[in-house]
Amino acid sequence: MKLYALLEQLKTALPDTEITGVTDDSRAVEPGMLFVCVKGGHFDGHDKAAEVLEKGAAAVVCERDLGLGDRQILTENTRKTYGDLCAAWYGHPERAMQLIGITGTNGKTTTATLIKEMLKKAGKKVGLIGTVQYEIGDEILPSVNTTPLTGAFFSLLRKMADAGCETVVMEVSSFGLEQYRIGPAHFAAAVFTNLTQDHLDIHGTMENYYQAKRMLFDRCDFAVINANDDYGKRLYSEIGCRKCTYGIRQTAADSFDACAEDISLSTEGTEFTLTLHGKTQRLFMRMTGMFNVSNAVAAIAVGTEIGIPDAVMTELLLDYTGVRGRCEVIPTALDFTVICDYAHTPDALEKTLLSLRECTVGRLIAVFGCGGNRDAAKRPKMARAAANIADMLVITSDNPRDEDPLQIIQDILKGLEGTEIPFQTEPDRAEAVYLAMRQAKTGDVVVLAGKGHEDYQIIAGGVHLHMDERELVADAAKRIFAERT
Repeated sequence: MKLYALLEQLKTALPDTEITGVTDDSRAVEPGMLFVCVKGGHFDGHDKAAEVLEKGAAAVVCERDLGLGDRQILTENTRKTYGDLCAAWYGHPERAMQLIGITGTNGKTTTATLIKEMLKKAGKKVGLIGTVQYEIGDEILPSVNTTPLTGAFFSLLRKMADAGCETVVMEVSSFGLEQYRIGPAHFAAAVFTNLTQDHLDIHGTMENYYQAKRMLFDRCDFAVINANDDYGKRLYSEIGCRKCTYGIRQTAADSFDACAEDISLSTEGTEFTLTLHGKTQRLFMRMTGMFNVSNAVAAIAVGTEIGIPDAVMTELLLDYTGVRGRCEVIPTALDFTVICDYAHTPDALEKTLLSLRECTVGRLIAVFGCGGNRDAAKRPKMARAAANIADMLVITSDNPRDEDPLQIIQDILKGLEGTEIPFQTEPDRAEAVYLAMRQAKTGDVVVLAGKGHEDYQIIAGGVHLHMDERELVADAAKRIFAERT
């Protein structure tokens, strides 16, 4: 591709130069490639500009004069420019498909997956980009990042477009937005699920976190916004695109464009009354949890906007059992219920436990930990949230990374000061799962929070150890059966 075709919005002295590729990774530079100097948290691509030119790069894109003459191309924001370049290099696949984006702290994966499943049931070929996996129609690809890095994102969109996907449903993370990973992509519809404390080790403040999420709604035609959430109410008042509110009606004064009420929860599923555009219907879905009711209402609001028939969405809710690791019931053949959920923030843990509290006959036992090298301020908040709802806690490890698991547990326990809830600590997560299940009785619900779909544990040095909670539960169940016979 000619350089001018990529950089039509920039002035360049090398209009006839042939480009063989575009990258922001100095290690990946090959002769003829265009290198974009991006500054990250630990590395500044500007420091490698001269070196990559020696390796044969055709030119570098930079934010400051590096003294490289006509082989440097100046721009105000290299991250943003890199997104534009990648979109152009891959032939603007983002223009070839309808894009639907979901952002927020919690609920992104379930909402995105529900919309994707509704589209598939309507006979559409769909791409999915999210935390659990990427999908190109029926092809499953591993997920590396919730929102892929820029080059990988546009490469993936190109594959989806070439495969005949009509719509792409994607989770859009605050990192993905703030780092311009999605380039010039524009969305037919965007969903805001909620905003609660998370990632403050990266964003610093909740205001910064909110502003990163808000960026999605400057590039969408239609917004679906959770008005049960205070940040959602603020967002609704600030954006100018077409928009609608959704939520769960908790008082007679609550008003939403799409809402759920008269909700009945059980471990087998959920029944609720949906009102949308003045039309009311009673629905049943096989997923449980108040948060999943909210996710379902958001998905239906989007589905209605993009033309999915009501009958298709209703049938999908009857059939669909949920996303792996999102309030997932793990079968054990024991006389209590074990549920695995990804809840790893105070708000998510609180909502999960509150939902399960309503359908728990016996005791509610929560097993959770907190990740290392992440926002430590939320650790005691996790404990307080759990202590206010559960009957018993088992505090364990999540992904300790480079921190001491015992120190993380001590940080968590600060949130239990002044409470009377019984708790135990066990840094070995496999033993913690067994410990909780061994104490469970008929009618109890054991909630394993934090890992969800993950089948690994991250320890020091970034090492990933295999750890699938479904296997931990199966092993614990065998031990319990052996002890009971």
